[in-house]
Amino acid sequence: MKNSIKLTALFLLATTGLFAAVPAKVVKVTAPSATISTLPSNKGIAVKAADAKSIVMIYDQDKNVLRKDVLASNHSKGYILTTLENGDYTMEVTSNKQIVKKSIHVYDEGKTKTFIVQE
Repeated sequence: MKNSIKLTALFLLATTGLFAAVPAKVVKVTAPSATISTLPSNKGIAVKAADAKSIVMIYDQDKNVLRKDVLASNHSKGYILTTLENGDYTMEVTSNKQIVKKSIHVYDEGKTKTFIVQE
């Protein structure tokens, strides 16, 4: 009887050690390395680079490059969109091997040119 209790305790101790030895999988969640927001005047978009150099590309609906900029880390730049023709555009920001892509629609609202950033 005593041997069976000792063997059961030893078995439980061994299996607990086996499960404790398996490391948990660590999932790393990274924040976007660049942010895109509207300018306070609502005439354009501001791009802020985080910890790394960022490349900003603006394309028209035919995938022609209209603008290409390189932003140093921790810098921001505004892009006025009301000077663009009416239509669809794409803004792409690449930083730290992450790509943030936004679709932009420029249109006339009465006598005012405005835009919508689509998610």
